[in-house]
Amino acid sequence: MTRNEQNEDKTVPTPIKDAVSSGPQSKYSETKENFGFEILKIIILAIIIVTPIRMFIAQPFVVSGASMDNTFANGQYLIVDQLSYRFNEPQRGDVIVFRFPLEPSKFFIKRIIGLPNDRVILQGKAVIIVNEENPEGFVLDELYLSPEKISSNSSSVTLNDKEYFVMGDNRKESSDSRSWGTLDKKFIVGRTLVRLFPVTKFSILPGQ
Repeated sequence: MTRNEQNEDKTVPTPIKDAVSSGPQSKYSETKENFGFEILKIIILAIIIVTPIRMFIAQPFVVSGASMDNTFANGQYLIVDQLSYRFNEPQRGDVIVFRFPLEPSKFFIKRIIGLPNDRVILQGKAVIIVNEENPEGFVLDELYLSPEKISSNSSSVTLNDKEYFVMGDNRKESSDSRSWGTLDKKFIVGRTLVRLFPVTKFSILPGQ
């Protein structure tokens, strides 16, 4: 073999720096892309799962204000059941969250006092309910009220078949049906299902 042939048979090795720079960087970049894609999938999946739950089943609310003292205090964290009223009608005494009829972007929490077709009479510190079952009327037994939170009132209203009369448990500090009128069912979000915070006050169906 001639010297020229020997030279032609030789191969030139790939520089080590090329092997180091291309291989691992490519793998790192690919791993990074895969990780980002997995995170994106998790976020999208969480949105798909959580959104229907919040829209149709339950959602959190934080109590703001003193209108429901002493049953609920300012800052307490609640989960509101939005599903039950799709199958059952709201009941007298239920504590509900609803959109404020005069400003639907705001949410209020109150107690149902009068049901559809009731006549609600406020007489002094008493609430009298007149309806088909009780044509003579009966005084509502409100054991959830603290004596110092009760105010004296004098008014009367008859509800139609889709209206509710609601009041706060702290009658002296509550803006409710006494001041802005009856509540149409379409504004009701749901009933209080769980009180999560503070943990010392944790309860199921709080206020019932």
